[in-house]
Amino acid sequence: MKFNASIIFLSDIFEKFTFNPKEGIDNPALVISDDKEPDVHPRLCVLKREEGQGFGFYLSKDAGCRGHVVRQMESWSSTERGGLRKGDHILEVNEDFVDDKEHLTVSGLKLYLLVLTAQDYEFAVSEGRDLKSLTSAYRPIEGYSRPRLCYITKEPGSGFGLSIIPIEGERGRYRLSLVTDGPAERAGVQNGDRLIWINGAMISGLSYAALSKMVKKCEDHVTVLVIDSRSEDCYNRMGLPIIPAFAKTHNLPYRPKTLHLTQGPQGYGFLLRQRKLQSGRIAHVLREIDPCSPAEAAGMEDGELVLAVNGEQVEDAEHKGIVSKIRQSGQQVTLTTISIPGRDYFTQLGISPLLFYEDNIPKREQFFKPPLPHQEGPHPRLCVLHKEGAGFGFKLGCVQNKPGTYIGQVMMGSAGERAGLCEGDVVVEVNGQNVEEEYFDDVVRLIKEGGTPLRLLVVEGLGYEKLRHARQTVSSGLNLHSNTVRPAHTHAGIL
Repeated sequence: MKFNASIIFLSDIFEKFTFNPKEGIDNPALVISDDKEPDVHPRLCVLKREEGQGFGFYLSKDAGCRGHVVRQMESWSSTERGGLRKGDHILEVNEDFVDDKEHLTVSGLKLYLLVLTAQDYEFAVSEGRDLKSLTSAYRPIEGYSRPRLCYITKEPGSGFGLSIIPIEGERGRYRLSLVTDGPAERAGVQNGDRLIWINGAMISGLSYAALSKMVKKCEDHVTVLVIDSRSEDCYNRMGLPIIPAFAKTHNLPYRPKTLHLTQGPQGYGFLLRQRKLQSGRIAHVLREIDPCSPAEAAGMEDGELVLAVNGEQVEDAEHKGIVSKIRQSGQQVTLTTISIPGRDYFTQLGISPLLFYEDNIPKREQFFKPPLPHQEGPHPRLCVLHKEGAGFGFKLGCVQNKPGTYIGQVMMGSAGERAGLCEGDVVVEVNGQNVEEEYFDDVVRLIKEGGTPLRLLVVEGLGYEKLRHARQTVSSGLNLHSNTVRPAHTHAGIL
């Protein structure tokens, strides 16, 4: 039993108590009553971002604990303006319950997050409250359905199998009348549905003539967002927009796929390259997939684009950052990918393909955390490479007509990657011989003549420049000789 915690002074009791024979001596001030169970109030946070920018917050999920917690936020970001607070627990993303999910991917230019404060979340869990029911209780309206995103293919004779009818007296609102068992009905559209959106354009501001012209321009297919009339009314009463982020999908021609890879003796068996698509978007492309490799076995196809690594969206990340995330994943990694035509399809619609990705990502011990502060000072690494069928798995680069070489490219899953080489590393020694003042051809010759294993002493590019400016070179004997460092595979923990 729980009791009120308010303090009642004796003087107050005597002042309040008056004897009335007709009413008896029960004094309301002395009544002890049960507390009502404290209310737990989820709140809705609406976050917006610009293309190419982040939302400005980081999530964490501690091992053995449930829930996704906002651990760090950028000042003056859309997250802060949207009402999200540090310590909040995320229950829903775009009406999808995520508290029980191992990984959480957020995408799109707008997010609708249902959250609890840390205090409310801890109380709800300690009391054994059903958090999923709690989110449902947030919406007092029952019996509504989510909108549907439907892809309709035109057929000879019946076209798309639908007619668009203006709703009398309601400007910019339309309902659909379907041909029985026609293309639209088979694609998931229902007779009487309200048309909300077509090929990425909201239709609320379109006249009937403009809308008819838009449909006629659709050659072979059309993508529509629809909802039944009752559910439309429910969304309006709850103050929620009807958008693709809330939708269930029907018959979409493209969907992201999730690949689970386990590293083999020769690595994963693919390369990751950066290229510019016709749309102008910078993409990270999977190339040169080795036959019988883990990549091929997982279903990877040449030319696919990487959308996420271990459930974390990476489309807007730097190429080096994506490579680093894959390396840090250890001997297993999960990639979410899509074909280039698929990415173009979602780009034309103006929505993120990650809204519809497969989220069956296996449980891992690592979770996304805010980036750690960069450790100051250069860290020379001795990388020991054992030659394989495909060679050492890296390419050298140099500045034309100048001495010195650096690592220009490291093949994914290669001997070079497992030894700890990183793109941009400056080569200081080859098999114990200093090559800082050697030209490209001479360094290549030393590597070829050295056989296997190959021992390269390298320094991260920026760190090397700091050493040069401080005149701390190998000749000065300050921490840049191979007998002063441990091999990279034990020192840096890179496989």
